[in-house]
Amino acid sequence: MKKFSLGMDVGIDLGSTSVKIYTQNSQIALNEPTMVAVNIDSDEILAFGSEALHMLGRTPEHIEVVRPLQYGRIKHFRLAETMLTQYVRQVCGSRILMPRVVVCVPAGVSEVEKQEVVESLRAAGARKVCLIETVVAAALGADLDISKPRGVMVCDIGGDTTDIGVMSVNGTAVSHWIKYAGNSFNEALVEYMRKAHNLIIGPKTAEILKKEAGCVVAREKSVTVTAKGRNAETGMPDMAKVTSEEMLEAFEEPAVRIYRAVQHTLETAPPALAGDLLGGGGITLTGGGAQLYGMDKLIARHTNLAVTTAMEPGLCVALGTGKAIKFMDTRDKFEKDTSPLDVFGY
Repeated sequence: MKKFSLGMDVGIDLGSTSVKIYTQNSQIALNEPTMVAVNIDSDEILAFGSEALHMLGRTPEHIEVVRPLQYGRIKHFRLAETMLTQYVRQVCGSRILMPRVVVCVPAGVSEVEKQEVVESLRAAGARKVCLIETVVAAALGADLDISKPRGVMVCDIGGDTTDIGVMSVNGTAVSHWIKYAGNSFNEALVEYMRKAHNLIIGPKTAEILKKEAGCVVAREKSVTVTAKGRNAETGMPDMAKVTSEEMLEAFEEPAVRIYRAVQHTLETAPPALAGDLLGGGGITLTGGGAQLYGMDKLIARHTNLAVTTAMEPGLCVALGTGKAIKFMDTRDKFEKDTSPLDVFGY
């Protein structure tokens, strides 16, 4: 692992599904699942990230694979702190002077929840922590200009949450988030397979099937994939064919929740900024869930706006935290009113 210079600055996409760390030297220096494997008998931490994810569903009863963050919030503080310490040290090495950090937080987090994020990163070694809203980071990562007095709209479909915002002058004019996102489609497919095919599959299998044949609008050509799991009646290994048309049916509820959340955000946006979207860039989709087949068409259909998917949508938030590093020095000097950052540090 390459080590970087003393006092480096990093951006962190602290997602419920994955943690991504951006450095100015190497772009995305780390991309690991937000997973920790724990021996619940001894309270010993056994593995992090990809190693822990590989253990999911394959461990004895005394070992549990835990996601220390849920819905963009810290659920298990000790595990989150230990995981972040591991990841920061992987990127920064053993340094006397640890990094300054820009980290994203969802819209609507409380001051207590913000402070938990800050304290977990300080415990991991950060000497200064700046917070940025997820949608603002996503916009920066998608190369959208949010500095002007003109409406820019982003819908970031992550793992646990979908964050939506209309921005102007480096700030968020209106934002909204819901607990429906990429993982919601996996959960919907798990439930559908159990009811329609009497087959029990896990979330990892659902994720693979979603990528291969999932859709939220009808595909031009039907796709059929094989799902492997356990028969709900016999308990024996079994498999079933599932079509993209079936997935369209299975995904209806989370898809409706997402486009209605986008509609709600538009309805509550200042009229002038909402009007800007008609003649401007419309809505930009970011996050891993933006890659689900037909998501752009579905949202365009229900908003009458142009909808585009950013380049590398799953990396936009991480890249945006990195781009926000430039505000760390200028905010305290002369950009307090127009900086997208909240600063905590010493």
